[in-house]
Amino acid sequence: MEEAASAVNCLADKRAILVVSFGTTYLDTLKMAIESTESKIRATFPNYEVRRAFTSRIVIKKLAERDGILIDTEKQALERLQAEGYKEVFIQPLYVAAAEEYEKLREVSVHFAHTKVFDKITLGRPLLYYMGQKGNPDDYLIAIKAVETQLPKLRYQEAIVLMGHGGVHPANTAYAALQIKLEEAGLNNIFVYTVEGFPALDSVIEKLKSKKVKNVTLLPFMLVAGDHATKDMAGDEEDSAKSQLLKAGFNVDIYFHGLGENLAIQDIYVQHLKDAIDQLIVHKAKKH
Repeated sequence: MEEAASAVNCLADKRAILVVSFGTTYLDTLKMAIESTESKIRATFPNYEVRRAFTSRIVIKKLAERDGILIDTEKQALERLQAEGYKEVFIQPLYVAAAEEYEKLREVSVHFAHTKVFDKITLGRPLLYYMGQKGNPDDYLIAIKAVETQLPKLRYQEAIVLMGHGGVHPANTAYAALQIKLEEAGLNNIFVYTVEGFPALDSVIEKLKSKKVKNVTLLPFMLVAGDHATKDMAGDEEDSAKSQLLKAGFNVDIYFHGLGENLAIQDIYVQHLKDAIDQLIVHKAKKH
């Protein structure tokens, strides 16, 4: 009887954290940005099993075929945790905004919550979410302060241009909000553009010209310095950000490091996970 009770208690204590990102096929940045962030989470939560999932099926397929690296989708990872008897699952995305990939992940987490295969399941928030209203933290300002730790000191006629991903999802307005937050923080020579949306690089170039900037440092406002950073930002093709800035007459430097390499950014994801766990505990307590 005691052994049976012990087994039940052990099963009830099985808790897992699922760290989810879009993924990357660049192994160096996978290690420096994604794996290092997972390691920070693992060190912070030693009593939890920490797993990895990617939401990009293309990335998963390429890693499997090219490198023999097998990575679960978000759904596969949750099904695996269910099969292994985990009762509490906390999902922490490593996204920048609550856009398409986050929405996909939220739909999956809601599905698993409705099926009640876990006693607890909750989803943490991405890097940029709250804006300081109603007692919530200002995720934008916190992220700006974290990014400042890796930025070069700007001198006269110098500027920094951050490249975000962007897209058609309404949540991609986060990048425009980030620009406003930068200005409100007094960082008037840091500009944001996105590869697939608004703000566009053309408008940033006009701002740089109006400020008589000569030297520009480009860096990715993305978790990893992967395909977009290599090609769209720093590539030699004429439509890359580097090429367009050079053509417009600016001197261009490249800072080729993803946000996931920044220890202060890693700390933000850890805090967002802590917040998700705390909120679920409070919610459960109120129900009882």
